[in-house]
Amino acid sequence: MGQINVITSSQNTKIKLVRSLLGRAKERREAGAFVVEGVRLIEEAETRGWGFRFVLYDDSLSERGSLLVEHVLSRGIEVEEVSEQLMKSLSDTETPQGILAVLDLTNLPIPESPNFILIPDQIRDPGNLGTLLRTAAAAGVQAVFLPPETTDAFAPKVLRSGMGAHFRLPVRSMKWEKIRRETQGLQIYLADMDGASCWQTELRQPLALIVGGEAEGASEDARELATQKISVPMSGDMESLNAGVAGSVLMFEVVRQRLNV
Repeated sequence: MGQINVITSSQNTKIKLVRSLLGRAKERREAGAFVVEGVRLIEEAETRGWGFRFVLYDDSLSERGSLLVEHVLSRGIEVEEVSEQLMKSLSDTETPQGILAVLDLTNLPIPESPNFILIPDQIRDPGNLGTLLRTAAAAGVQAVFLPPETTDAFAPKVLRSGMGAHFRLPVRSMKWEKIRRETQGLQIYLADMDGASCWQTELRQPLALIVGGEAEGASEDARELATQKISVPMSGDMESLNAGVAGSVLMFEVVRQRLNV
């Protein structure tokens, strides 16, 4: 791979930056950057033309990962090797793949007149938020608006669960005042177990879908914004679905209706 510097000190400025970005959302916002781990996510970011600050890897890297390193080097992206022990200390996973990247926190453009928006409200579980983002990207959602009290979309666990959705889908953190402005002219559906059946609700028109949190449900602001409540009918003996599953079912009901399947 040619001459690449090997980092061994935990006091290195790049290592310190990675640690801070893996921690608090405030640090990510201030730096305008975030961290992704693993070959697949870094491949996805590179394929989508995302802005790279630098890449770190260790000698446990797979052949596929080594080819990825060669590729990003050929693009002029800064790459440095770190010790395996140092990489393990940085990794947010139990089985590190030996590679991570610091990427620019970029805002993808929102379509001028979106007709399908997702609003995950008070979703605090990273796995659920990542699932919702992954499903949203697959279902053709055009933008995701994250209200206050929803977990940071660029946290490590959300990124892993999202499986590359972040590089395909505009994701914005917004206060409710701006969400109201951005959703003017749309029908606003709130997922709620007391709502009308999604199978009997017309979902072909331009809309925004609000999915409330696991513990407390949707916020008062979300309920005030909503024009109608909808639910997923259940024949089994369960009180509710988790936010990731319920939101996924509802998003694909929108897809089904719009495709007229």
